[in-house]
Amino acid sequence: MTPPDQEITDDALIGGRLHLLQPARGHRAGHDAVLLAASVPPGARRVVDLGAGVGTAGLAVALRLPLARVTLVEIDPAIAALAARNAGRQDPDMAERVQVVTADVATLARPSGPPVPLAGGADLVLMNPPFNDPARHRISPRAGRARAHSAEDDSMEAWLRAADRLLEASGELRLIHRPEAIGTLIELLHRRAGAVSIRPVHGRPDTPAIRVLVSAIKGRRTPPAILPGLVLADTQGRPTPEAERLLRGGGGLDEH
Repeated sequence: MTPPDQEITDDALIGGRLHLLQPARGHRAGHDAVLLAASVPPGARRVVDLGAGVGTAGLAVALRLPLARVTLVEIDPAIAALAARNAGRQDPDMAERVQVVTADVATLARPSGPPVPLAGGADLVLMNPPFNDPARHRISPRAGRARAHSAEDDSMEAWLRAADRLLEASGELRLIHRPEAIGTLIELLHRRAGAVSIRPVHGRPDTPAIRVLVSAIKGRRTPPAILPGLVLADTQGRPTPEAERLLRGGGGLDEH
């Protein structure tokens, strides 16, 4: 099953080690998903990727952590089918460790929702949520791209509620978002998680952050912390050694 009337490309990320079938147009796998995967600590074992798309972040986690079992949750059936195909075409094959669920995030771990993933069954939830509030940003005319990149800011509440239901006690949340969303995220996380850490991601050392990597622990009340920033390129536009290690080498932020 592939998206109707869509050309599918076969692309490689992480230095050619992650192979992805994905639509040629619309939302495409990129640095955000790989950086999100890099933020997952090496001890994660039961991982749920919300809004997984073709599986980029979750499969990158499975690639780096061979003992982890990953559930990819995607609302679009055709894209979810590509995610399932992608799990089976990696080397080594990840199909036995990666499960794909077609569902709306808001229905997860509810009586009327899908039977998996289970409530309290994850030690880590990661998400690359829709970034742009349609009230403030121009939205792509392509439906798939618009759904992947835009949602009202208050929809984040539904994503965080789902993560809270899925996580075990002291389970961890990892997400990537826009810097201007920090205030909203801290406010929403304060109701259900703590030990929030925020790592700014800069395109170059002399420019403002373009993304933030955010982590939180369910049930904690520790104050937020700002971590050292991650810089992707030097002032000449050349990738930094750390960016190369993460984006091409498949390393983790907590691994040196």
